[in-house]
Amino acid sequence: MFMMSATELISQIRNKCIGVEELTRAYVERIEKYDGINGLNSIAELNENVIEQARFMDSVKDDRGKAMFGLPVLVKDNIDVSGLHTTAGSLALADHIAKTDAPIVANLRRNGALILGKTKMTEFANYTGKNMPGGYSSGGGQVRNAYDRAKNPSGSSSGSAVAMSAGFCSASIGTDTSFSIVGCATENGVTGLKPTHGSLSSAGIIPIATTLDSAGPITNNLSDALMVYSCMKDKHLQPIEPKAPDKINLAINIYNRDQVSQAQLERYDTVLNALKADHVSITEVNHADTKYMRDIMRCEFRHDLEEYLSLSGAHRKTLEEIVNYYEANPDQMMKYGIAYLQDALHSASRKLDDKAYIEAMSARKRLKTIITESLQAYDVCLMTGPTNIMHFIGLPSVALRLCMSEDGTPRGMILYGADERRLFAAALTIERYGAPIPMPKL
Repeated sequence: MFMMSATELISQIRNKCIGVEELTRAYVERIEKYDGINGLNSIAELNENVIEQARFMDSVKDDRGKAMFGLPVLVKDNIDVSGLHTTAGSLALADHIAKTDAPIVANLRRNGALILGKTKMTEFANYTGKNMPGGYSSGGGQVRNAYDRAKNPSGSSSGSAVAMSAGFCSASIGTDTSFSIVGCATENGVTGLKPTHGSLSSAGIIPIATTLDSAGPITNNLSDALMVYSCMKDKHLQPIEPKAPDKINLAINIYNRDQVSQAQLERYDTVLNALKADHVSITEVNHADTKYMRDIMRCEFRHDLEEYLSLSGAHRKTLEEIVNYYEANPDQMMKYGIAYLQDALHSASRKLDDKAYIEAMSARKRLKTIITESLQAYDVCLMTGPTNIMHFIGLPSVALRLCMSEDGTPRGMILYGADERRLFAAALTIERYGAPIPMPKL
């Protein structure tokens, strides 16, 4: 069952071929066997009532038609789940237990999902210290890649991506400011979806910057991701069908392609050649990186974090209190420094009136118009070299499985677009051209 898609599991549950308790116990036992401090170290906390809740779900009749009925889901540790800790991986927030569900979690429950627990993450979503590796936190230690424990699991939704790849859940939830879902997905052999900015509620989520942040699903395939995304929304996503290859207009963003290995470029070419053979229209574009993201993060972080903390049950309510706690406990807390936290504390006004912030927000508005217009003729754009432009202007993006590399770890590809529905319809087709990715051998 660990290799089954979420949509397949839903069918099995509805047909009573698999019980919710049976499925939940299987995940819990697998986590107990392969996770933990000496294992993959991806799980921050399990819902201690999850077996009882699963047993109750097996007994009900009326709710079984819900879109995610009985599917055990893991949630990143910066998203509120009532009764569980929300720490963003920091010992400074170790006492914080969420009072209520974040709206996206409430929506998942409303659609039948079973919250299995919380996943570890890069501390404060990788907004702590400049040299912090993906998946590390003072509160949780180092998350490990399921395919190669010596390999960086990427960040910051590290635990969510690793848990999904290891078969610890039916779906997981991450957050993404800049590659924290889609980047993690490409490194862990899974599928990630970052929605259009603002399409999901950001309430009840420890932020970096609300202008840039978005929650989203990590799953085994794009159909699963679309189902989970739909269930995270206040209103369901209308069904999306794959687009015929000869109707797809694909752009290739060639910016920074020289920074990518020849092996990865050849992997892209394999897929692109197959798409061309099936009459996909392909054109090159150049969407550059932007320097302005850090200014938005630096200026919004303290403002947005303290707004979140003011409504929370956390003992520490200000960034200053948090920084002081780090500085008072350097051996436990400052293995990789706290340069970003200190910068946000000392270099931003907290009023969002900083000259650099105003300039960055103006650039965001201008670039969003330019890039969106340049993508109107295309359903989807493939990122071949590193660029953060899609995250800066809030465009939707997806990470699809590409193939296995020579070193035995998975590779992926990241697609983005100006319009969600066009992007998803094209990506559902492009997904078929990737090579199979086997589960890791744990």
